[in-house]
Amino acid sequence: MENNNINTAHEAVITDFDFKMIAEFFSALPQQGPGSDAMTLRAMEYLSSIPSDARIADLGCGTGRQTALLAKAFPMAEILAEDLLPEALEGLKSRMILNQINNVYPVECSMDALPWEKESLDVIWAEGSIYNIGFEKGLEYWRNFLKSSGILALTDCCYLSDERPDDDGWLKRNFVDISTVTDKVALIEQKGYKLLGSFSLPSSCWTEDYYKPMLPAMEKFLSDNPGNPTADFFIARLHEEMEHYKKFGAYYGYVFFIARKI
Repeated sequence: MENNNINTAHEAVITDFDFKMIAEFFSALPQQGPGSDAMTLRAMEYLSSIPSDARIADLGCGTGRQTALLAKAFPMAEILAEDLLPEALEGLKSRMILNQINNVYPVECSMDALPWEKESLDVIWAEGSIYNIGFEKGLEYWRNFLKSSGILALTDCCYLSDERPDDDGWLKRNFVDISTVTDKVALIEQKGYKLLGSFSLPSSCWTEDYYKPMLPAMEKFLSDNPGNPTADFFIARLHEEMEHYKKFGAYYGYVFFIARKI
């Protein structure tokens, strides 16, 4: 369905497109945002203190690249894989079957309306998903579900330089919560957490792990939707995003934050 409120790719952000189109495209990708197995495993080093039978919620799990790593690292744990899109959860189920993983439980809901009891989770994991509800809101709301000393691990987009790109405001429009790492750490601590560690994801998490597999998927998406102006526009918007990162990626990137509830 064409969104008549969108006039140019320059003005649009990905979330302007309808859920069906977003789900169709992104659920076919091996991962739904910048990241890599190596970075997930690095962040998981901060989970050494959690019990073997921990209850872990992976919020905005997508098709479960990082979910599978969590499940393999903690085979006795209960991994609750949450996503709003049923198409993504179908992809997650297929991945778990392929990897013979049986401790992952898909949960279809919104990450701002979680179905679990308060203080029932040992870990909340959220790679590239907190932007869906906002950084501050996510910190506040999700804290309610963590046990005492529970761990929150997430990635979010941050400025990596004191300079700002001359991009006519594109970055701020597309990442409305973007701020410096220092500002995000301060907010994490203000909301009742102690920072355990943080690190920036390398550019390869964008170019090789995320964008490279996206290119053939973009071609297939266009061939599956011939003559559809909204599909054409959607893919043009993704090309614009890739070009923006190629030109301005030195200014911004995803940062992993790992914090403990206090």
